[in-house]
Amino acid sequence: VELTIYNVRGQKVRTLLNGAHYTAGQLHTIRWNGTNEAGHRVSSGTYFYRLTANGQTQIKKMLFLR
Repeated sequence: VELTIYNVRGQKVRTLLNGAHYTAGQLHTIRWNGTNEAGHRVSSGTYFYRLTANGQTQIKKMLFLR
């Protein structure tokens, strides 16, 4: 499983999961604390996350508010 967050410009903000293994068919929760790869807080706004698992990729929009 890979889970990556991008800003509206398409720049990678943070990778939350990379090569993690999870059991299919169960509910899993991943929390993002609103920081980028360097540990700096990001601003409120629209972000996108890309979730890849079992060869399938989904991209969804999210709103991050401080």
